[in-house]
Amino acid sequence: MPYYYHLGTIPKKRHTQFRQPNGALYHEELVGIHGFTGIQSLLYHLHPPTQVYRVSPAPSIAVEFEAPGTLRHRHLRTAKAVSNGDAIAARIPLMANADVCISVAQPSEAMTYWYRFAHGDEVIFIHDGSGTLESQYGTLSYRPGDYLVIPTGVMWRILPDMGVVQRMLIIEAQGHIEPPARYLNRYGQLLEHAPYAERDLRPPETLTPHDEVGEFEVRVKAHDRITSYFYHHHPLDIVGWDGYLYPYAFNIADFEPITGRIHQPPSVHQTFEAPGFVICSFVPRLFDYHPLAIPAPYNHSNVDSDEVLYYVEGNFMSRKGIERSSMTIHPRGVPHGPHPGCYEESIKKERTDELAVMIDTFRPLKLTQYALDLEDSHYPYSWVS
Repeated sequence: MPYYYHLGTIPKKRHTQFRQPNGALYHEELVGIHGFTGIQSLLYHLHPPTQVYRVSPAPSIAVEFEAPGTLRHRHLRTAKAVSNGDAIAARIPLMANADVCISVAQPSEAMTYWYRFAHGDEVIFIHDGSGTLESQYGTLSYRPGDYLVIPTGVMWRILPDMGVVQRMLIIEAQGHIEPPARYLNRYGQLLEHAPYAERDLRPPETLTPHDEVGEFEVRVKAHDRITSYFYHHHPLDIVGWDGYLYPYAFNIADFEPITGRIHQPPSVHQTFEAPGFVICSFVPRLFDYHPLAIPAPYNHSNVDSDEVLYYVEGNFMSRKGIERSSMTIHPRGVPHGPHPGCYEESIKKERTDELAVMIDTFRPLKLTQYALDLEDSHYPYSWVS
């Protein structure tokens, strides 16, 4: 989990009088998970965060999924997906189940409002582009390779650097996205054998309280609808906060791969876990060093999971015909493994330069029509030599 952090001005003792220069009280807001038993942060507002003066209901944004059909391996050429608008409007949902929704986006403009997802955390993987994630916790700059981890309850917007191509992979959870429990000691600190450490996590950098008056919109996604809430006071009126719950960035280049004498299972690449799925990072690494090692992965059947791989950069040594931004789905029920020739060709190779994000789900995924429109129909037969 993120470590304790604070920005801005906070009182010595929580839940006590904390006054503004004009004598008025600052207004506390506790943001926490699991009721009052999980991680939390305490924020101090210039104005009460409850002062909504207008609510605008929204139509349903529920996504239609394909009818259950042929079980097969799939390859989606997501580089062909074209979207525009801001970081929410540009999202193209590709697949989902009761635990997670996976989308891609190519935002072309800044968000003019703030956004909050009410049912879970989000991870936005930055494939291309740079800019700023702005939230009530402050500003956080992002760059290619960043995982932006945004907890439930965070009100945020993305301000991309104009003129810079943006490409994002979005993982929307129905729950909380955290470091794997096996990487943590009983105090919550990342252990020595973990593939990253607290110093690799980047919290918000600067906090600037706003006290403007006008019309400010916050959109909240819940129950397949996005409802707009309007405030007279700027929603980012925080003078200080502290705690363990806040958005942070982790760059995939800071993931330290775990290697061995023989081929390691995909679980060594795990980066985050969430209810019903895990997120893994495949990064450049040395290959196995047993004298008879076969670096390419062995054939395997996903008995309890659907495996989604998003290809970021490099040459993936077990796949042919894969391009940048490709996404493969290998569902439970059908074994998969290296393409013909890759098994033998991997022998004696010393390293790989592949970079990819994997999402393994423990419930079957359903695809949207958007995904089907991007599908490579020949992929299920690509193992025929």
